[in-house]
Amino acid sequence: MRGKPIPPDPALQLRPISWSRPGLSRAQTLRTLFVIGAFGLVASLAAGSRPARAEPQPRAAQARPAAPQAEAFQTFLAGLWPEARERGISRKTFDEATAGLTLDPALAKPVKQAEFVKPIWSYVAGAVTDRRIEEGRDKARALGPALADIERRYGVDPYVVLAIWGMETSYGGFTGAKDVLRCLATLAFASERKDFFRNELVTALQILQEGHVTRAQLTGSWAGAMGHTQFMPSSFVKFAVDYDGDRRKNIWSDPVEALASTANYLAEHGWRRGLTWGYEVILPQGFDVSPHDPRTPRPFAQWASAGLRRADGEPLPRGGEGALYLPAGHRGPAFLVTENFRAIRAYNNSQAYMLGVALLSDRIAGAGPLAGRWPVQDKPLSTAQALDLQKQLQRLGYPVGKLDGRIGEQAQSAIRSFQQRAGLAADGYADHALLEQMKKAR
Repeated sequence: MRGKPIPPDPALQLRPISWSRPGLSRAQTLRTLFVIGAFGLVASLAAGSRPARAEPQPRAAQARPAAPQAEAFQTFLAGLWPEARERGISRKTFDEATAGLTLDPALAKPVKQAEFVKPIWSYVAGAVTDRRIEEGRDKARALGPALADIERRYGVDPYVVLAIWGMETSYGGFTGAKDVLRCLATLAFASERKDFFRNELVTALQILQEGHVTRAQLTGSWAGAMGHTQFMPSSFVKFAVDYDGDRRKNIWSDPVEALASTANYLAEHGWRRGLTWGYEVILPQGFDVSPHDPRTPRPFAQWASAGLRRADGEPLPRGGEGALYLPAGHRGPAFLVTENFRAIRAYNNSQAYMLGVALLSDRIAGAGPLAGRWPVQDKPLSTAQALDLQKQLQRLGYPVGKLDGRIGEQAQSAIRSFQQRAGLAADGYADHALLEQMKKAR
């Protein structure tokens, strides 16, 4: 409620200024003012040789450099309308969703690449923690009937689904509090992958149009991943499921629906019903790893004949096949992995992530820790050194794909070829000694 107007203080009222002093004529007053003005002019000329004191810029003037970018961003948003309309988004949904959107300054700048690549054993140690294992087991007990039904419907190992949930959001402990539309709009406007994020942005508007979530609930990570198991909008539209039949795909507040959606995602990406992801194995003494490419599976019976045995003491299956996977070379833990291991990769294209999910799922299911030891004494290659290694491989005539400082599957294949040529154990593992040997090779 507004109060009554406060009357002005008479003492503060402005009064007209009189330029004449009592007792002086008008002519005398003018002569006095002329003399004062002359002295002022001389003083100002004398001060002209001194640097002027910088006055603080008003805030509006200070903000001017950012204004063109902000205006360009608003023009960009307005230009999305024709594409959104073609995708079935109403003008009302579009306007309400984009109203008030501004650039996220943290995402409008290029993200600097980390100097060092985290070794896989550090990643696994951070992923497969005692707390995460215990909480996963608690979730398995609490959601047992739902998980059994999800496995029946989609054929996916429920412990793998739980592991993905634990890896992505710590079982829903933190699903991301960023405004997904603002993040996607900023990345579509300012990132190096504009086309990718533009499609994700329009797809997020489609999700709003279909009523799966409200505008306020559309939160997630800085890259636009959403819900308990972190679906990007395009993956949500293709693979999320309405598990409970309420005509909404709710991965934000319904963990069971999120788990069912994740199981469907894996099933659609090649997961085979009734097949494990793989086994940790013990290699026989003096076993030659050189002929074995992790992309080429062999029958389990053949591996058993070669002397490989499971680390847990159980026999290898009589049927099926697996490929030898050595994530830290022949000195680290060894695994025989099936095609389901590669299905996990569809969720996140990272070998460390795949192994983290696989090992966490085993631990939730009751398995013990790894038997093999990681070569923790090895110092990992920095990003610059990994890039140098790629360039050395390319110089020597091996295809490595994109020169990006990341040792992926193609670079590992090239490393194995070089190791075979150099008479080394061809395990595809990159370290400082290998880089130095490549530099000397001709």
